[in-house]
Amino acid sequence: MNNLDLRQAIVQRVQNKSGAELTDVIESSINSDERALPGLGVLFEMIWQSSKAPEQNRMVELLYNHLNQATGANPSPS
Repeated sequence: MNNLDLRQAIVQRVQNKSGAELTDVIESSINSDERALPGLGVLFEMIWQSSKAPEQNRMVELLYNHLNQATGANPSPS
């Protein structure tokens, strides 16, 4: 299975789900088997591509802060 087929399979799996069902898919994928990670990546890719620059910057800031909270140092991510 190539990457495009995997993306299509993941999109088809969640395409007609309600908001609550999407939340369940995401939450059940987090901290589960590593096989769920590509699916979360595809979902994040969809969010990223449909987000404007300020939203993308906010996501990067959240990720940066999360990754650096253990060190106690939080310089700007940019």
